[in-house]
Amino acid sequence: MNISILGTGWLGLPLAKKLKEEHTVKGSVTGREKMQKLREAGITPYQIKIFTEGIQGDLTSFLAHSEILIIDIPPGLRSDPKADFVGKIGRIIDYIEKSPIEKVLFVSSTSVYKDEEDIPEYTEENEANGISEAAKQLISSEKMVLKNKHFQTTVIRFGGLIGPGRHPVNFLANKTGIKNPKAPINLIQQIDCIEIINQIIKKEAWGKIFNAAYPDHPTKEDYYTKTAKEKNLNIPDFDQNGISKGKKISSVNLKEVLDYEFKGTI
Repeated sequence: MNISILGTGWLGLPLAKKLKEEHTVKGSVTGREKMQKLREAGITPYQIKIFTEGIQGDLTSFLAHSEILIIDIPPGLRSDPKADFVGKIGRIIDYIEKSPIEKVLFVSSTSVYKDEEDIPEYTEENEANGISEAAKQLISSEKMVLKNKHFQTTVIRFGGLIGPGRHPVNFLANKTGIKNPKAPINLIQQIDCIEIINQIIKKEAWGKIFNAAYPDHPTKEDYYTKTAKEKNLNIPDFDQNGISKGKKISSVNLKEVLDYEFKGTI
């Protein structure tokens, strides 16, 4: 098949390399200096930037001749709380509707679910109920792509991403007063993110929502203390005074639809 991946960063680039083994792949980057990496991997590169006001780059050609579009772009709401991610997705949809794209895979996040004191367990059968600005924008974006009749959409809600060069413990090791020490962690290895996407495409699991986090959920305090020791980092300091809020992410569809077995651990 012909697949276009909008966003070939930390996850999108290795994903593109994996899919290239069986498919023809186009990939987008925001900076020209990153295009050579895609070329070297046999991926057709495009420089595209998405704005609420419009698109910079040839998105029409990027989508042309492709049956599948993978949208893997960060909302950017941490660095810019006023960013209009919903507007950007709406702008992309305008182009998809005029393209040959038949299937869309939208990479979302488990942040669409609310943290609570009673530590709820969420599956895909639970309504997304997050109240942060980022959660609200992700939920609205998910709904926009899911309800569109011009293409079929599958949404993947990944937990915290870990893998080569990326682990939250590196950020937390020198922190003090970290909140919610008793909250469960919901993490997933890059290798599993890639393989889940690969399996969705192979098994044509469209029109679905998948929660995707490793099925073990130690507390934040236990996990990051243990991991910091293993990596010879400073032990993070946790705030024991407040009540911990959190959630546990589980999946029905990974098992029932994909019969998926995790490759990595946390």
